[in-house]
Amino acid sequence: MEAAAAAPVLDAFLAAPRHHHLRTPSAAGACRSARLLAHPCRAAAYSFARADWLAACAVLASNSSSAAATGRTANPGAASSNNSKHPAPRVNGQPPPAPAPAPALEKTPPSATPTELDLVPVSNLPRPLSISDLCPAPMHGSQLRVAYQGVPGAYSEAAAAKAYPGCDAIPCDQFEVAFQAVELWIADRAVLPVENSLGGSIHRNYDLLLRHRLHIVGEVQLPVHHCLLALPGVRRDLLTRVISHPQALAQCELTLNAMGLNVAREAFDDTAGAAEHVANGNLRDTAAIASARAAELYGLQVLADGIQDDAGNVTRFVMLAREPIIPRTDRPFKTSIVFAHDADGTSVLFKVLSAFAFRDISLTKIESRPHRHRPIRLVDDANIGTAKHFEYMFYIDFQASMADVRAQNALAEIQEFTSFLRVLGSYPMDMTPWDAAPSPSSWSSRVDNGSGQH
Repeated sequence: MEAAAAAPVLDAFLAAPRHHHLRTPSAAGACRSARLLAHPCRAAAYSFARADWLAACAVLASNSSSAAATGRTANPGAASSNNSKHPAPRVNGQPPPAPAPAPALEKTPPSATPTELDLVPVSNLPRPLSISDLCPAPMHGSQLRVAYQGVPGAYSEAAAAKAYPGCDAIPCDQFEVAFQAVELWIADRAVLPVENSLGGSIHRNYDLLLRHRLHIVGEVQLPVHHCLLALPGVRRDLLTRVISHPQALAQCELTLNAMGLNVAREAFDDTAGAAEHVANGNLRDTAAIASARAAELYGLQVLADGIQDDAGNVTRFVMLAREPIIPRTDRPFKTSIVFAHDADGTSVLFKVLSAFAFRDISLTKIESRPHRHRPIRLVDDANIGTAKHFEYMFYIDFQASMADVRAQNALAEIQEFTSFLRVLGSYPMDMTPWDAAPSPSSWSSRVDNGSGQH
């Protein structure tokens, strides 16, 4: 009975101008409608609008209720004539679909006023995913979520802002969390440090690069400008300790001694976190080494500006993403790889370096890390006994794009005598100029007089 009642409505949907072959008599239309109702997949194949589909459902419900109330039999002809007396209702304010055109000899009965039905508001229904929801995030920082390690005011936050201006920076308490934030789609990118011009490589992130499947898509070099921060009104002669990241303490050791601050120095998780700790704990005997932005965020005063021992203190950050970028040859590119070997280390390393030297490819970095799964290799020799050697993973950065034939041939040669080779990323080099930090020799001219602080 429902199939016969819904036949005129479904026939009206199927009688669109682009389906001329579907214009059939009402009896055939009733059979076709019944087949569509029996096979929902066929009915779903037609591109109905949401409002039209709601109208069809409403007609089915209203006709079925009317038939049950009056006790009519399931007669397709009677249902068709009765449906003309009772037009399809207006669903959510949408006009009902136009009925199929009547034959020329039939007399069209006068139409009644359609019933108004308010169903579930269309605006409250869940919006289906579109292709724009699945497209990669924009490359230039617009609405980009970038994860970094630390708290607001950290140097990593400044690196994220330099790499992706206008991005939504997401602080993470650990490097591992920043990697996982990108892998779990919580963030679109991650900006993490890998080496410092004074402190050297950050080995933790090199290990995480091998453990995770993220790709390096860029690099950014950030000059480090350390400041000595304390609560407002605190004098330098009242300080009993200085806290900061271990590398920041090491980078400012000579300057702190020259300032006469021979106080305890304690390591903290990060520079901005140390400044936050001083501010939240109201520690008037403690100073923190952090950036000038951290002083602004946490309401601290700058006791000394630019206290790093070396004016060329620069930290290199890499930008990580779930997918690699397409390498190009129209601008300077850098490629990072990691490899391992089973043979003698000296000869294999020499072959790797020769593969680059033969093709005039410059190396910018080479780093070795112990193999985590095979840390020790045993070598047996009857003459000298048993020796233990460390197994290493080698990280290399070289100035060439993977789109360059020279780089492709070099890696093809290296792959022949290495047991493991992985390209971490091929990405544009950071060519933006940067201003060096002020020389530490002039720190006295940039330090507030401790006796003048009240």
